[in-house]
Parts: sequence; C-alpha cells; structure tokens
Amino acid sequence: MALAVSAPGKVLLAGGYLVLDRNYTGLVFGLSARINVISRDIQASPGVHINEIIVKSPQFLKAEWRYGYHLADEDGGIKTIQLQGGAAASAKGNPFVETTLNYALTYITRRAAYGTTQTLKPVTLTILADNDYYSSPSNNSNPAGKGSGDSRFAAYSTTLEDAHKTGLGSSAALVTALTASLLSHYLDPSLFDLATDEGKRILHNLAQAAHCAAQGKVGSGFDVAAAVYGSSHYRRFSPSILSSLPEAGKPGFSAKLFSVVNGKDAGSRWDTEAKKDAVSLPKGVAVRMCDVDCGSQTVGMVKQVLAWRAAQPKEAKELWDELQRRNEKLTSVLKEGKTEEIRPAVHAIRELVRKMGTESGVPIEPDSQKELLDALEEGVEGVYGGVVPGAGGYDALALLVRDDEETTKRLEEFLSGWSKKKGGKVRLMEVSGEMEGARKEDLLKYQGWV
Repeated sequence: MALAVSAPGKVLLAGGYLVLDRNYTGLVFGLSARINVISRDIQASPGVHINEIIVKSPQFLKAEWRYGYHLADEDGGIKTIQLQGGAAASAKGNPFVETTLNYALTYITRRAAYGTTQTLKPVTLTILADNDYYSSPSNNSNPAGKGSGDSRFAAYSTTLEDAHKTGLGSSAALVTALTASLLSHYLDPSLFDLATDEGKRILHNLAQAAHCAAQGKVGSGFDVAAAVYGSSHYRRFSPSILSSLPEAGKPGFSAKLFSVVNGKDAGSRWDTEAKKDAVSLPKGVAVRMCDVDCGSQTVGMVKQVLAWRAAQPKEAKELWDELQRRNEKLTSVLKEGKTEEIRPAVHAIRELVRKMGTESGVPIEPDSQKELLDALEEGVEGVYGGVVPGAGGYDALALLVRDDEETTKRLEEFLSGWSKKKGGKVRLMEVSGEMEGARKEDLLKYQGWV
C-alpha cells in the first residue's frame, strides 16, 4: 500500500503577536509551497515480523531516521526509539518526527483498538519539501534521475540541520502532513477520512498536540491551523486544553491523548476558530512572498513584546485593540474585493506595528524592511501593499500584488537591482497564497523520488 498527502505552509498577513491572545485574531493565508509525505509498506520476508518505521528526507544529506516502536506500560501508548542506521542515516534525532510518531501511533492504536504493535505494519515515510521552504544556494541541484523536469524538489548539498529555512512554517506543515499520512495509512476510511470536516478536526487537534510537544511550548497554533485548513480568519485555542497531557510513554498518556484529540470531554473541548469563509482575495490579486536572506530570532522578539505588554498593560491594550480593528478592516477590504482600499488599509496596520516595535524595543518592521516595502509600492506597478509578516524581523516580506506575469517580471527585476544596490539578497519566491489545506495527492507527482 502506498499513498501521498501534503500540507501547506503559512503566512500571517495580519495579527502578529495579537494571535497569541484569544481576545484577538489573525488573518492567515495558506501557501502553495507544501510539505509532502509519501507512505509505503515495507515488505518483510514471509514469517518475519519487524517493528520498524523508516523516515527519509532524500533532498538532504544524511536525512534518514529509523525507529523501533513498542507499547509502553500502564497505558503509556506507543513509544518510538531511534535505531542505528547505515551511511544515509542521521546520527541526530529529529524531535518533530519522533514526537509526531509517538502521538499519531498512540492515537491510531487506540482508535482502531489495536492490542499489540504487531498490527502496525512497518512503513517507509518519505518527506519532500517544495523548494521555497529553503533558501537556495547556487550549488544546489536536482540531479539526473531525481524528480521530474520541473525541479519542484531540489536536492541540497547540505544536511537538514544546516539548511536555511525561509520561514514558511515548515515544522507545522511537516507535523501536519506526517500525522495525516499516518492516520490515512493505518486507519480505515470509516475511522479517518482527510477529505471530511471530521477528519480535518481530528487531524488539527492531534497535530496541534504533537507540534506543541515537539516545540516544548504551547504556541498560538495558527501555523498548524493553516496546514490543516488553509487560509482562514484564526482565533487560537485555549492553552489549558493541552495542559493535562502526560509525556508520551508515561502512564495514562494513551487515554488522555485520545480524550483530548476527540475533544468530547468538558475540559478538552477545542475552542479554535478557523473561519475559511471569512477570507478571500479580490479577483486578480495574489499574496506573494519575498525571501530576505537574513534570519530573525523570533522567540526572543516575542518574549520582549510580551514583557512590554505586561509592563505597560493599559497602553498595550489600547494599541492592540486599535490594531485588531485595522486588521479586521483589511480582512473585509480583501473579502469585499475593494482593491483600491488595500494600500491605505495596509498602511494603517504598518503604522501601529511600527509603534509597537518602537515602544517594545523590538524591530518588528526594521528600517531596512520599511525602506524596501515603501520602495516596492512606489517603484513597482501592480504592488498594492506589503507587510513584514508574523512576528516581523528581517527574513521575509508578504506582498499583495496584481496576479499577472508582467507584475511578476517587474518585481523580479526590481528586487535583483535592489540586492545589487544594497549588497543583500532579496528574491521573489515562487510561492503564492492558496486557500486549500491538507489533502491527498497523486503518487505520480513524486516519480524519481520514491
């Protein structure tokens, strides 16, 4: 048996920092860049049973992880152990992969009422990332015999740990796609169907739990929501939903995880809002991303903004309340197709984002990014406006632009000139906004890789 699923990346166009608080919302767009997972049964010799799952990321050097698995005592669920591999194997663990396996396999065994790991057949999971998830040095290639002619999946001459991410939400998309792959591979469609609302609800809750555990903290979850549902108007879940979960493998983990994911108990009812019908783009308008090859320490920035909010609660609330109103205005402008109002709506948001940055001492929209955004608006026909998305910083821009080849060409030429002039590296990524979330894929897309 073999099947393929994918989950999109994300961009938080409006609602950075606010999305951490349930009193506020975020305008989230899914992206056309996807993390893809292809599952395939491992054929063992007759009479031989093996408990092994192989996870491969063949675009990178030494990116293979082999896991054994067993049923932990006292209802601890499925616990994986990384095994020693061959020359292609990574000596380092991958916490996102390992945690996802623990969580997904535990849920699967309970959902299907498996009493032993022998009913979990060994499987190979191949992960392929669309190119825009990583900045592309000139020495990357797509060697003969790997992938199709469109080079959708580059082969990188580096390890996964050393690859430079572009900030499109690769970890959330990975956890979501891997979870969806395992659920779809092991469970009968009567128990899990990715195409249904109920299937997406289960996927969302399980992926959120696994992603938070892998990160070591309960974040806002907008990135996982985008990976599951695609573009939406997002309000976070209450962090308390996940607070009672034991560590994977510990006594009672299996029953508690099952209860939390299903969300049937009063204490574990998910209050996430991901309103897809509230989000759309005017006809002929696209969300495009620019990769600015200079990363930001997002965690440190968030801590500093939240420290300012705690120290100045009155001023922070007034600013956040007004910023929420301006974010809602942009959402309605886009939804109602009012193209001529995009620029003033974006400018109003940027004004308050810069004020928040000044008052908290955090470079949310740094001067270099402000200069580039202003220059794009003034110098490139077809650019309606742009922001430094999410938590801000130096590594990306999100633009609302006219969706045609002429505008794309003008943007590429402008950014090439800007890079030479300023001495940095700014490029327009191929990725664009997309409404759809996690989905099954045609296996033929991955010929040459699996």
